[in-house]
Amino acid sequence: MNKTQQFIQDRLNDRKDKGSLRKLSLAHLPVDFCSNDYLGFSRSALLKERIESMLHQVPQLSVGSGGSRLLSGNHSFTEQTETLIAAFHQAESGLIFNSGYDANIGLISSLAQRGDTIISDELIHASLIDGARLSHASRYTFKHNDLDSLEAKLRLATGNIYVLVESVYSMDGDLAPLIEINDCCKRHGANLIVDEAHALGIFGAHGKGKVQELSLEKEVFARVVTFGKALGCHGAIVLGTSALRQYLINFARSFIYTTAAPLHSIICINAAYQLLTETDYTPLITGRIQQYALNMEMAGISGKISNSSIQTILYDSNTAAKSAAESLQQKGMDVRAILSPTVPKGTERLRICLHTYNSNEEIQTLISQLILLRQHE
Repeated sequence: MNKTQQFIQDRLNDRKDKGSLRKLSLAHLPVDFCSNDYLGFSRSALLKERIESMLHQVPQLSVGSGGSRLLSGNHSFTEQTETLIAAFHQAESGLIFNSGYDANIGLISSLAQRGDTIISDELIHASLIDGARLSHASRYTFKHNDLDSLEAKLRLATGNIYVLVESVYSMDGDLAPLIEINDCCKRHGANLIVDEAHALGIFGAHGKGKVQELSLEKEVFARVVTFGKALGCHGAIVLGTSALRQYLINFARSFIYTTAAPLHSIICINAAYQLLTETDYTPLITGRIQQYALNMEMAGISGKISNSSIQTILYDSNTAAKSAAESLQQKGMDVRAILSPTVPKGTERLRICLHTYNSNEEIQTLISQLILLRQHE
């Protein structure tokens, strides 16, 4: 075994010793409390029918795009879809990326230059962190949702300033105080960038997101909206000004140097937005969230209750969190443990996702099992 192979094996052994070795799973249990398919779009017969119909309507439909959008991969239908989405979100313009990760990497790394400053909430998604790392800007983090901490970092900032937050945080499901953060940014001339990955479909009329629910769409510098969660599709869009779109086309490396998404993916996104436009699913998902919160309160189970689809129950170790998840999985409920180092050590948790298709009985059964787990701890 050479030095590189030994390095790889040592790192894997270290993860194994800490109980945090990641593995792929093919398990698909009967009751889904795990996926980000909040509105059930990925399993929607209506969406599948809409997609099938549109496949016959789009001209020059091919299996793959054949190249980047700057070469052979662009299509009028893709641009029409970007216009549709921008209008839905009351944005001037939008540019589709192949994933939320690509969108955040491309946006942040291309914008922030040497002498500029990036200030991010300490709990932002890895893609935002990596985008900041790829830039040459100065980087600071502020304590989670702490306005005083943000103010302190803004006083240190130079150049163009970019503040990075999520409207709904993916590990706790808690919400950013966007109005107050936006006010803070305005006082310091900073550009606010909001990742709406877990807000789309859940907040605002017709699930337009937290930014629009708070009427901040004209205030924030850019929004990143992803399609792989509530929309049940894949990809993402950066929403902002027409000038920002043109800038990203010219400077975002994760857009320029990748094969464009096939038209089938764009058709799926377009069809999903049509469903969002036609039907407001937010009352249904909100009802599920409220039911879970009420039942948890009645059961007296300690846990972080949020207003989003993401709920958490904390444990103090990887072993404890994995054991709890395995117990629920044995009952047919797909609940997964989130382990350190994904979350800080000592805050390992069950991450419970609520969906429109989770029945009242399924939610009550889940809580009954959680009561039993707490009794045996």
